[in-house]
Amino acid sequence: MVLAMAMLILTTAFVVALPVQAVTTGWGDAANSADEAGIASTIELGNKDPRAMVASVINVLLSFLGIIAVVIILIGGFKWMTAGGNEEKTGEAKKLITAGVIGLVIILASWAIATFVLNQLIAATI
Repeated sequence: MVLAMAMLILTTAFVVALPVQAVTTGWGDAANSADEAGIASTIELGNKDPRAMVASVINVLLSFLGIIAVVIILIGGFKWMTAGGNEEKTGEAKKLITAGVIGLVIILASWAIATFVLNQLIAATI
């Protein structure tokens, strides 16, 4: 009985739904082109080349990773200075510095490869 009442209520709710009061203006006509230009200038998306945008994103990400690698190296150096001659802490600091340097080398190599590939892609598609 409860299931039948729930079905009756839900069915009437979906059947008696109000129509959507949307306005159709037809995109692409002269009246809307001014609106599109206004919207584009307001949200400032621009018309930058997608390849250049990808290059910018890659550069920002690799810069962020480079900062993290340098911070890891600095943390290792700080741990080494504050180790006080303790071999265990000194070994841990050396591992941190080594990991940071290896990470920095990998990040610089990936930046060089990405820059080369993107430059060749841009030059090939112009």
